[in-house]
Amino acid sequence: MPRTGGQVIVETLEDLGITDVFGIPGQHALALFDALEGSSLRYTSARVENNAAFAADGYARATGRPAALFLSTGPGALTSLAGLQEAYASGVPVLVVCAQIPAAGLGGARKGFLHQLVSQASAAAQVTKAQYTVRHGSALPQVLADAHHAALSAPQGPVWVEVPQDVLLAETLTEQHIDPREPDAAAPGCAEQAAGLLARAEKPVILAGGGVARSAGADSALRAVAERLGAPVACTGAAVGALPLDHPLSVGSWVEDRAVTDLLAEADVLLALGTSMGEVTSNYFSLRPRGTVIQVDANPAVLGSNHDVLGVCADAGEFLRRLGAGLPAGLSARAGEERAARVREAILRRLDGQDLAHERAFMAALRRAIPSGAATYWDMTIAAYWAWNLWDPREGLSATAQGAGGLGYGFPAAIGGAVARGERTYAIAGDGSAMYSLAELAVAVQHKLPVTWIIIDDGGYGILREYMNDTFGRAVGTELARPDFLRVAEAFGVPATRCRIEDAAAPGAAEELVEAIATASEGTGPRVVVCETSLRMFAPS
Repeated sequence: MPRTGGQVIVETLEDLGITDVFGIPGQHALALFDALEGSSLRYTSARVENNAAFAADGYARATGRPAALFLSTGPGALTSLAGLQEAYASGVPVLVVCAQIPAAGLGGARKGFLHQLVSQASAAAQVTKAQYTVRHGSALPQVLADAHHAALSAPQGPVWVEVPQDVLLAETLTEQHIDPREPDAAAPGCAEQAAGLLARAEKPVILAGGGVARSAGADSALRAVAERLGAPVACTGAAVGALPLDHPLSVGSWVEDRAVTDLLAEADVLLALGTSMGEVTSNYFSLRPRGTVIQVDANPAVLGSNHDVLGVCADAGEFLRRLGAGLPAGLSARAGEERAARVREAILRRLDGQDLAHERAFMAALRRAIPSGAATYWDMTIAAYWAWNLWDPREGLSATAQGAGGLGYGFPAAIGGAVARGERTYAIAGDGSAMYSLAELAVAVQHKLPVTWIIIDDGGYGILREYMNDTFGRAVGTELARPDFLRVAEAFGVPATRCRIEDAAAPGAAEELVEAIATASEGTGPRVVVCETSLRMFAPS
């Protein structure tokens, strides 16, 4: 029977295994949203398009598969781009279906359409893997299948499909149904050559990046290879916990510590997995590897971008499994555990010398308060900078906006995680970043989502305040007027708790935070915890 273009899209998404949609309606997208009625797709509304993109990102990180993101034209499309930049930078699959103005106006052929852009897809090209513009309803099933495949193929990322309003509304007789294709397997690359180099190495070291965190089963393969090699493992902030922090070969994620930088530099063979070895990971480009660097990444553009390397274009998990099969036994007796222990001790000595007892006790209290195995989503706040280095996910998910570094990620991403998991997730934000996401409290209430939002209120952009004071001796533009977050939460009907902690290291002081989060972990629906405190950053070395 004839179906509108919007109905064909929804049916095809169902065929592809998509189960969830995030987004906001708009004039040109109404046929797309109308088609959701009676479908199996679950729709979670948003209040701002970039937050809808963050929610789709949080969903994908929790499930390993994409949600659909439905957008309307012009302002709606453009507002989503900041959220899509994070997904693009972090390799997170999202399938964007965006409306367009009527086909007659595409490319500016006719002027005066509401929301008209000369090239909407060009605006999206900086933050998506691929862009498709569909001009005929019969092409929709195959284009969506291609886009879905592209989003999941290494390197994963968001993909943009835009459909003119008249194509969404017009009826089509296409009977094409699509079976999902498996994503392309990354090339096995040079695993055998890498195995030979590592087998002969005397001081091998492994650097695990976000590609390890995003690859299914890569954490167990990483552990097996590290133990076979007896190699210390450093994780970037995007891969914190890929090797358990209490493992004797782990040096954690203190990549901004000179002891870790020296460990990486002194390796005769450094195996870098799923990382560009960029600014932060290289301790602000001060890393100078003296041995052979084997860099493995699914994105060929990353290979050799910052160092001379033996480049291997492959998924980190696939490569590690192939590498492990090629390594001989008897390599583990290389003092790797002793080398890792010396680095951990050096890190602790540096922190002990910086008067950071409050910050360390505060982060320890957060870890005690948030249940093991829970998904945490961190906004760009000082607590997140600490979490990149020392947070122990304890079999849970730890996701941050470190890829693109934009504000406002934590709460909407935690909404996506709660939709995906059907269980309580936790968002950690500062008062500055929280202001980007306040509207999404309505979403959590409307959909009865179990999200606990922990807002650390220090009266401004704390990390920028520190950077400016350190660089210029003063901070300008960092102090913020903000609402009473408790009363805002209560206006949305969300139970909220406030605590104030001046020194978390004082006896019993941090228990107020632990108790507040425990209370905000009970029951159903959203909860808010406001903690008034000021955290300082550790000094890089």
